[in-house]
Amino acid sequence: VRFINDIQQELMFKMNVNILLVACVVCGLLGACQGGQLRKNFYRSTCPSAEEIVRNVTWNHVSSNPNLPAKLLRMHFHDCFVRGCDGSVLLNSTANNTAEKDAAPNLSLAGFNVIDDIKQNVENKCPGIVSCADILALAARDSVSFQFKRLLWKVLTGRRDGTISRTREALINLPPPTFNFTQLKQRFAIKNLTVHDLVVLSGSHTIGVGHCPTFSNRLYNFTGKGDQDPSLNATYAAFLKTKCPSLNDTTTTVEMDPGSSLKFDTGYYATLKQHKGLFQSDAALLTNKGAANIVQELGDNDKFFTEFAQSMVRMGAIEVLTGTSGEIRSKCWAVNSN
Repeated sequence: VRFINDIQQELMFKMNVNILLVACVVCGLLGACQGGQLRKNFYRSTCPSAEEIVRNVTWNHVSSNPNLPAKLLRMHFHDCFVRGCDGSVLLNSTANNTAEKDAAPNLSLAGFNVIDDIKQNVENKCPGIVSCADILALAARDSVSFQFKRLLWKVLTGRRDGTISRTREALINLPPPTFNFTQLKQRFAIKNLTVHDLVVLSGSHTIGVGHCPTFSNRLYNFTGKGDQDPSLNATYAAFLKTKCPSLNDTTTTVEMDPGSSLKFDTGYYATLKQHKGLFQSDAALLTNKGAANIVQELGDNDKFFTEFAQSMVRMGAIEVLTGTSGEIRSKCWAVNSN
């Protein structure tokens, strides 16, 4: 009997281990291992129209501002890389604290008014239910999806809003456009994102613009000797110099994907292979054999869209607050008063 009981216990143990392994595999595929309690249609019973409201308001804004998708996608990325996807990038500075949005890498962020508009519409329907962190994640997806009139990736919801936002943490966590491949890989690894995620998410540079100071060192002072980055396409460099005639130009912007900065497509990878990546961090993807191979693969439209959807789910689950952690802010730009 004891022998039979031992066998039963051993079988039960192995079965439980297998269940855990399967759960972890599924979790990894969904990008929800970090995400804890994130799930699809989190607001199904508490605010059934939440995602529809977010989509309608977002699409209304994008219809009159085609630059918005790049802005909201970047805002979501900057939010997730600092304290996780908790809406901390949305908070305003106070008399006692300088918030993330006032850190140098975030001074060019835009679209906060859109998030506030969405939040007001959602609050009017379901007060105190939907987090600003979820609204930002949904709005980033919906804004990029406007071009296709279909949703490009799943957004698992259930995030709660953080109550802390510090300038210093944005400076520490956000990867600057001057990073080399090793630095990029390390910064992404800290967030449990792979080299594959790094290359795929860099594809977001297919939309939007860059300001001259973020890349002009490649044109005029790459190694501190008044030289040009030799990895940069010479013809493209000459063009960029006409757009940014000096290191002091802080207002001019240049398309990250020349001629296609409003269209979400694989143009970024084609441009990259021509050595026309705008930022040093773009060019860095070609300096590693594995990353360069991924760049080659992502030139396929279907491949890129599939991989981007999966990497966005993983990024959207970074260090999220769920359950009773954090709060549901009534205004996205300020923590709730106790």
